[in-house]
Amino acid sequence: MPVLRLILPALLLLGLAACQQEGPAERAGRSLDRAGQSVRDTVDPPRGPVERLGRSVDRAVN
Repeated sequence: MPVLRLILPALLLLGLAACQQEGPAERAGRSLDRAGQSVRDTVDPPRGPVERLGRSVDRAVN
């Protein structure tokens, strides 16, 4: 059991370190997502301040 306590945190840190690098496919996917959000805002604009705030939070999180 003590060995598991040492190995598990090391694996978690290694996994987090691997998530930092971003490739060209991820950048292209993010660009497509933003384009889709812009089209959505054009077709169905947010109607109120709460909906505008929600969409801005979505953009910030994603």
